[in-house]
Order: sequence, then structure tokens, then C-alpha cells
Amino acid sequence: MPYCNVSKERSSEDNGIGTKIFYRRFGRGGTKVLLIIGLAATHEAWGPQIKGLTGVYEPNDEEEAVPSAASGDCSDVKEQAVDGIEVCCFDNRGMGRSSVPSKRSEYSTAIMASDALALLDHLGWKKAHVFGHSMGAMIACKLAAMAPERLLSLALLNATGGGFECFPKVGRQSISIVFRFLRAKTPQERAAVDLELHYSKEYLDECVGSSTRRKILYQKYVKAISSNGMQSKKGFEGQVHACWTHKLSSKELDAIRSAGFLISVIHGRHDVIAQLYHARKLAKKLQPAARMVEFHGGHLVSHERPDEVNAALMELIKATKTKTITLEWSNLPMAESDKHGWLILRKPIILNNINTTRESYLLTTYDILEKLQLSFLYLVGIFVMGFNYIKTSFSILLKPVRVSASD
Repeated sequence: MPYCNVSKERSSEDNGIGTKIFYRRFGRGGTKVLLIIGLAATHEAWGPQIKGLTGVYEPNDEEEAVPSAASGDCSDVKEQAVDGIEVCCFDNRGMGRSSVPSKRSEYSTAIMASDALALLDHLGWKKAHVFGHSMGAMIACKLAAMAPERLLSLALLNATGGGFECFPKVGRQSISIVFRFLRAKTPQERAAVDLELHYSKEYLDECVGSSTRRKILYQKYVKAISSNGMQSKKGFEGQVHACWTHKLSSKELDAIRSAGFLISVIHGRHDVIAQLYHARKLAKKLQPAARMVEFHGGHLVSHERPDEVNAALMELIKATKTKTITLEWSNLPMAESDKHGWLILRKPIILNNINTTRESYLLTTYDILEKLQLSFLYLVGIFVMGFNYIKTSFSILLKPVRVSASD
């Protein structure tokens, strides 16, 4: 099986051989695509995209990765001769067949981006299209900021900005899902809650023959979880820690924006995990290179609407090949500075130091209030849910019991 040793640090979890990342390659061609999956998922979750981009399901496991001069963009004569797409996807540290470091400090989106970069080096890919889903999108952003010269394009599927933005939309359904997700101990319990996390209710309730899609997917999920096993506690807590601590600095955003590659932010409108609002906000931060693409679907819109998502990804690849400029690619409203060709600034230029300080204070205050509001709403939601549970329990316990008269 193909592994990439990404760490020189020794760990008892790795039996002294360093952190190893399990990966697989599919298809053949000069166009290289690196797929980065999200929280608590293995590389297999990219199935519909692997098939859609390469046309195959069978991995190239028999071939060892050999460093080459492949640029990933089919820009030279040799690459043009192979008109196809080669995809590489992998299990993030803490999941699947990859190493599971024991310390939370060994998990961050920056560290995991370094894993992805090491894998690119291991494969010998100088450049690649990088597509990430959920936590994988956070990792992809870090990779884009860390080594922008290695990216041909960037696709962020069902992404958020990390931290408080990882909180689901406050509501009875979302809080119930999170509660059951954290308590799931068996493949059956995990499969039931995963379906609600990944798909929209309309999609799950669709009739497929004499059954429903929910019942069919439930059996598939139970089988997959049973065969692969539940994620370890250390791996899960480490990956959650990576999501919680994720944040893109202004310097990192500037590095991504100024790199010159095209960006697609793809999202499901009914995502209960990564809120659409945060994805739109991220797309605006990545102007003028970003295009916002929305589909009817949930968090796993790549499975719910595979044809549409694959078409959007192929469009991104083709636009990169034809050297489409960022201003033509983006479908977001341009700021005044963009229209006049001025330098894009994160904040307006203010010559007065007092006004600058005041503006900085107001922005900081607003950010704090926004976080407090989210935390307050989340805690209130949990309290309400707990109160209703206790109320229901007591009503059952205190309900009068009818006793038949004895003879």
C-alpha cells in the first residue's frame, strides 16, 4: 500500500517511523488534482469526484510514486501528449490508514497542510489543482497560503473559516444532530446521524424503487463504517482541535489573493454544519479570484449533486488551462477599488491615526460581540434541549399508573 512519510519526528504512536500518510492515485494524465477530505472521513469519500474526473474507480496502487517533472497543467509538449487527469487523495492524520498522533498539538490545519505539501513532493508534482472539502477546505487554504506557487487552482467545498464558524446553525435539529454525533458509539448510531449531517432531508426522503434513499444509504454507511472501523478518540479530538483553531490571517489571505490562480467556493444551500453565510463571506475575502457556486444540497453536496459539482470542478480546470483572468472568473460584486483597477485593501486608507485606532477598536468589538452572540445562542439551544428532555422524562415518571382492582 502506498504511504508517504511526512514527519521526521519520532512518536510512540508511529512505532519510531514517523507520521505516515496513506494515499491513492487514480487515472492517468498530465493534469494533476490533489483532493483533501474533511473531518472524520477517509479518502474514499471522494468517490463521485474520482469517477467524475478520471472516469475510473480502480487505483494505481501497483505504481510507485516517482519524482518527475510533471507540472500538473499540461503546459509542455510531453504533458500535452497525455490528455487526462490523475487524481491523488489521502487519509488525513488521525483517520483511516494514516498515522494517529497522540497529542492534540500535533493536529492543526497548518500541520496537515504540510502533510499535503510533503505528499506533493513525494509524488513529484510541481503543481496541482487542489480541491478540499469541509476541514479539507481549511487545509487547502493553508496550503495555498503556505505554497501558492504549487497551486494551479483552488476549490473549497462546504468550507467555513474555522473556530466559531464551525458551530452549526442554532436550532433544534442541528443541536440534536451534534448531540447524537458525539454520543454515537456503534456503526448503526453513527450511520444514522451521519446521514442527517451529510444530506438534505428532501434528498434522503426521495423514493428509490420500493425503498427510500435514506434506507439504502443507511445500509451502505453501516457497512462502510463497520469495515473501516470507527475513528479513534485521539484522532477525532485532534481533528476537531484543528478545525477549532483554524484561522486565516490577513497575510495569508493576501498571499492567496495575489497568487493569481482561480478559486471556486462550492456550497450546499441546506448545509447544517458549514453555514452558507460563512462560505459567502470567505468567497468575498478571496476576491477578485473567487467564484461562488451554490447547489441544492447538504454538507456532502459532492455526493448529493455529483454531476453538478464535477461540472463545476471541470470548469475550473478548463478555465485554468485557457488562462482565464481572475476578474473574468469571479461572479461576485466588485468593490469600487476593483472597478478602477486599484490595489485591493482589507481596510480603507485612513490618514488620521485617531480614526484608524477608532476603526480598529470598532472592528475588534464587533468580532467579539459576534462570537459572544454565537456562543450564547449555542448554549441557550443546548439548555432548551436539555430542559425539554428532563421535562419529558419527569412527565413519564410522574404519569399516573392505572391499577386494576384486585379480586
